[in-house]
Amino acid sequence: MNATIEDLEAVLRGVQDPEYPVSVLDMGLIRGLAVEGHTARVRLTYTSMGCPCKEMIADDVRDALLGVAGIERVEVEEVFEPWTHGNLTRRARRTLAELGVT
Repeated sequence: MNATIEDLEAVLRGVQDPEYPVSVLDMGLIRGLAVEGHTARVRLTYTSMGCPCKEMIADDVRDALLGVAGIERVEVEEVFEPWTHGNLTRRARRTLAELGVT
């Protein structure tokens, strides 16, 4: 069985940002997903270049994707594309607003 982008997105909705109860997908940290055979490729950015949780986030993403049926390998490419609040999904904005984060 081949994994799909939708399969990857579904598990990434369960990977939360270490600072807020928002998924890395809804935070806008995932900048690209691809499936090539049994390999998942992820382009990942951070809210800041000096993010102290970079390794933790990358490991969490990798571990989650290895749990997808058909995925045997995960390649994470760190890209430093500027992140802004505009990258947040509507769901993330609502959650952050409920927490008093603007």
